[in-house]
Order: sequence, then structure tokens, then C-alpha cells
Amino acid sequence: MKKVLVIAAHPDDEILGCGGMISKYLRKGCQFKVIFIAEGSSCRYDDPCCAESVSAIALRTAQSIRALELLGINDYSFNDFPCGRLDQLPIIEINKVIEQAVQSFDPDTVFTHSAQDVNNDHRIVNRSTLMATRPGAKNRITRLLAYEVLSSSEWAFGDSFAPNYFEHIQEEDLTIKIQSLAAYDTEMRSYPWPRSEQGVRVQSMIRGMQAGVPLAEAYQIIREFR
Repeated sequence: MKKVLVIAAHPDDEILGCGGMISKYLRKGCQFKVIFIAEGSSCRYDDPCCAESVSAIALRTAQSIRALELLGINDYSFNDFPCGRLDQLPIIEINKVIEQAVQSFDPDTVFTHSAQDVNNDHRIVNRSTLMATRPGAKNRITRLLAYEVLSSSEWAFGDSFAPNYFEHIQEEDLTIKIQSLAAYDTEMRSYPWPRSEQGVRVQSMIRGMQAGVPLAEAYQIIREFR
């Protein structure tokens, strides 16, 4: 991997899903770009345009910028489509955002959400990514992978996330991931909430045991060719 595009439905998904991998490959000299499709906060309000919602969106954006700085990423974009309401948009609008990012950044690898997530925004972003990065669409993408997101991927009971690729990460990568997630202090909670410091560590240990290493992140290979 040399140029990696991470597509996230909401701010915090990028670090929950790929934080350890990003830390690992930044040290190897990889370039990363993160794009956020929805703003991640307005779904909690009856009126998505009310003052409280606008304030929450601004706070989430500031938290995201801080988290990405801690992780070491300075190439990112916010599109602020309505959180929890992506199914009310023509999917072509989301496709165009992803296509523009692919054309301008020219990645060789793309990470997106799993189609099995319980969160519907995640599923829509997965489907849109597949359309926007389809073979023959004038891009040089050789790897397309899905990542898992705590409190979404594992809650799709009966059709849950089934990884077929594991990325071995080091303790320093997990530490940076947890420190970056701490910037999202409105999203993180105490254990046993999955999005907690202990929850993130336990997930990394479980995936590590599955792969035969101390710590790992898990992914699904959607498409790969050489």
C-alpha cells in the first residue's frame, strides 16, 4: 500500500475501524486520505437544523480534526450529509463524493464499511463505495477492503462481520488508536460499552488471538488483484 483512501460514514468510524492500521502504515511512509460522508450527530435531534444539532455537529468536527492530528493525518474532508438519513438521499450524490476523492487522490487501496453492519448509513456507504470504485471506472485501485466498527459490526446478529484478513499491529499502534479515539469524548464511554478504551483493547486482543499474534485489526477483502 502506498496511497490509501479511508471512507467513513461518520467521524470516529475511521479510527474505530482502521486506527491501528493507519498508525502502522504511516510509519512505513504510506499516504492517507480520510473522507467523511455524514456528520454523525444530527440523528439525535428531531430537528436536524436546530441550534443544538448545529452545535453538536461543529463539536464532532472539531473532535475529529483533533483525533486525526493525534493519529498523524492531515488530508481529510467533511461532506456533512445528514446523519442517519443517507437512505433519503439519491445514492448517486454519495457516489459522486467518493468518485471525486478517488480521482483527486488516486489511491491504490480503499477501506470502507462492512455491508453487514447494523448501522444503515454504514451499509449505504459500503454500497456506494462498490459502485464508485467498480473495475473499469478509470482508477488504479488494486485492493478494496471493509473494516469493522464497534457497536455496529458485532451487533448484526445472524449476519455479522466475518473477517478474512488480519493486520498485525503493535502496542504503540493500539496506544495511538486509543489516544486518538479519546478525542471523541462525546462518543466514548465506560466499559462494557464497546466504544471504550477497554473495549477497543479487548477487540484487538481477540482479533490477535484469531490470527496468532498479540494484537490485530480485522478486515474483509472485498476485491483484490495484482
